[in-house]
Amino acid sequence: MRRGLRIALTVDPELPVPPLHYGGIERIVDMLARELVSRGHEVTLFANPRSTCPVHKIAWPGARSNSRLDTIRNAVTLTRAVAFGGFDIVHSFSRIAYMTPILPAPIPKLMSYQREVSRRTTALAQKLAFGSLEFSAISRSMIEPVRHIGEWHYAPNGVSLSAYAFQAKVDSDAPLVFLGRIEEIKGPHLAIEAARRAGCRLVLAGNVPSEHRGWFEANVQPHIDGREIAYIGPVDDAQKSELLGRARALLMPILWEEPFGIVMAEAMACGAPVIGFRRGAVAEVVEDGTTGYVVDTLDDMAAAVDRLPNLERRACRARVERLFSEIAVADSYLQIYAQMLSRRQKERRIPFAQ
Repeated sequence: MRRGLRIALTVDPELPVPPLHYGGIERIVDMLARELVSRGHEVTLFANPRSTCPVHKIAWPGARSNSRLDTIRNAVTLTRAVAFGGFDIVHSFSRIAYMTPILPAPIPKLMSYQREVSRRTTALAQKLAFGSLEFSAISRSMIEPVRHIGEWHYAPNGVSLSAYAFQAKVDSDAPLVFLGRIEEIKGPHLAIEAARRAGCRLVLAGNVPSEHRGWFEANVQPHIDGREIAYIGPVDDAQKSELLGRARALLMPILWEEPFGIVMAEAMACGAPVIGFRRGAVAEVVEDGTTGYVVDTLDDMAAAVDRLPNLERRACRARVERLFSEIAVADSYLQIYAQMLSRRQKERRIPFAQ
């Protein structure tokens, strides 16, 4: 007999699930929760009180991840719920500290990392959990430095295909697009320079964090003229789909080791190829020469624009459907759950569904 799982799903308390504008982790958790429920699993989401994800929810009492008091309050909330909730598995996208009281408990626990992994914290948690805690990351590049610590799984991020309309063709004068937080490590200033060298218009979209306002005013704002270089501010899902659907390509001139880069999957879902620097997970998400180009220098990025006609926009959408859709993401995690439950409950032989 097959049955659904009872899953406790956690996310940091700062943003609601789903988020209004930006919040990559919250968007992934919302997508995963909906897909799991659609397959007959029971999900309880621990999240910001303003969350609207249509599953059973428990609001975090603590609003700040960096507050010691709030961390304790949230850990107590999770511990009480797990003690009486009858969950089959606890899947955390939030602070590992929230699971501290339940680490020694035999219930299987999965800690999913979407940001840099702390070796010290991970090793300590794994030791305290006596084998009941396993880890996953959204790119293989994240796993490599810590694969010797505990049991690791690869589960990439993705996008809800219904939210992104595929555009098979774009105008001959379609702009390049930069979409993301407007700060130095994301490279918006480099996107401007690449677009200029390529002789193309560029549309910048995204929020300017308050702590990066000065950098924006000095390095980006002086180049915005509303014609060749336009800045349209933050965009919601509908605006994002329209923007990426009419883009010649998405530029990803990142200056840091991006763990995944959901915006690349969003762009490809709309049919827009990606031209990105060879850092972080760019080479894992983009199939070089098929769904975009992975480059090493600014000159290479500008030159790659001329090779965009060699790419098929339909291939971009197909890659997302195959690897980075809500179905693919849920499949990845359900396979991990299956492996964990098999390891922890092999003597009890409890059946579960995928």
